[in-house]
Amino acid sequence: MIKIALPKGRLGQKILSLFGVNNISRKLIFNLPDFNISCLWVKPFDVPVYVELGTADAGIVGSDVLMERDCDVYELLSMNAGKCRISVAAPDNFSDDADNVLKVATELPKIASDYFASLGRMVDIIPLRGSTELAAITGLAHVIVDIVETGETLRANNLREIAKITDISGKVIVNKSAYKFKRSEIDTFIRKVHEIIYPL
Repeated sequence: MIKIALPKGRLGQKILSLFGVNNISRKLIFNLPDFNISCLWVKPFDVPVYVELGTADAGIVGSDVLMERDCDVYELLSMNAGKCRISVAAPDNFSDDADNVLKVATELPKIASDYFASLGRMVDIIPLRGSTELAAITGLAHVIVDIVETGETLRANNLREIAKITDISGKVIVNKSAYKFKRSEIDTFIRKVHEIIYPL
């Protein structure tokens, strides 16, 4: 079996449901014999690390994680699963003052920094590990940079999208060394994933 790192959370659950697995146990390693894979159930931001260092032969992860973490892996397939966007959001009454430093709360500090640098905007990045909406509601930050799927959470908290940074989706990534020695098995896995994601 080849080892696949899957991200805990919505994307990982979507992938497993596509594989026909709906009951996820508490095990961190489990097998999917029909796909000839052994799955490692890891935190999303750790998926590229497991793949780059060879503990996993391949992984499925959001492109936001790849943008945030510079890892030396192959990207072999883009998936519809997990498709959403990274956006800048602010309170409904927000008005930007270009003369002041913009306080930005986010779980994606590199992406946020790169985006505002491309605009030439001076910012103070406030790294958070969740519930970034609260930072804008309480005044900790002027705006947030976050992943948006439907926008319902933003609207429920009187926030609105003011700019889209980029679209993101799930990616299949592969360890470079594993792809040399297990190319046939990995290509078979990717072909099966492609057939599930893009059925004829």
